[in-house]
Amino acid sequence: IHLATENEQYLSELPEHAGSFKDTRIVEFIFLLSEKWHLDQSTRYQAVELLERFMIKQVEQMWESSSGSVKGGAQGQESSWSSVRDQIVNTFVLRLVSCIQLASKLSLHYSRVTSDTALKFLQSLKYSYTKQELLESELAVLNTLHFHINVSTPLAYVELLLEVLGHNGCLLPAKPLHHMCVQLLDFCYLTRETIYDTLLKIAIDNSAPSKLQVAKFLTVKEDFMLLAVGIISTGMFILSPGHWEQVVEHLNCITGITPQSILEFSYAVLRRILGSTMP
Repeated sequence: IHLATENEQYLSELPEHAGSFKDTRIVEFIFLLSEKWHLDQSTRYQAVELLERFMIKQVEQMWESSSGSVKGGAQGQESSWSSVRDQIVNTFVLRLVSCIQLASKLSLHYSRVTSDTALKFLQSLKYSYTKQELLESELAVLNTLHFHINVSTPLAYVELLLEVLGHNGCLLPAKPLHHMCVQLLDFCYLTRETIYDTLLKIAIDNSAPSKLQVAKFLTVKEDFMLLAVGIISTGMFILSPGHWEQVVEHLNCITGITPQSILEFSYAVLRRILGSTMP
């Protein structure tokens, strides 16, 4: 109930540009760096979500600050936006590393990324940051997000739903299914745009969605509960198709998400995995 409430609250306050910083290259960078530093599974998702929420707020604040003091019409605004963009680009890798550091400090397994480790990596990319600048970067993320950094990740939704399914008596291959769900969650983060593009076209039964339909679909793309349910459904279909319908029924009862929505999400994921255009 707590996770569902948190999810609904986030969706009700969704920023207009949510998802803008979940580009495949950014997600891949975070995943590879988390793997390099031997961080647990939840940390990499937390880092992605922290970076996304921080960057959107930072861009909004920088834009409001610069546009409020700009004169000269369209040309002045364009110059102002160019300045904002340059500032974002110049500090982006530092902010990304800071988000991974903060996520690692929140981890229950507590495999913390130290300043020395982070600086060594940044120096390998020819950046010359100091420990003080690294600390200031972490504080910038914390202040921008008002210290609200302990956000639940889709993995938390997946794991809790798996526990509820097991408690309800569903026949689940527990360990293999959990492992499969983590792999599928990675896959969905890395191929996010393609999967949700397919899902939108299925939902509206149209291969050319309008800008308004794309905008309204944003809440679907950011719905962690739907993502978790779709991941479990897909994993179960792959591992134990004979029990798949029972699991979908239980997921529907637990979350209220319709079997049709669960089916469509699984189809979109499987279609991306197989690279198939067949229905």
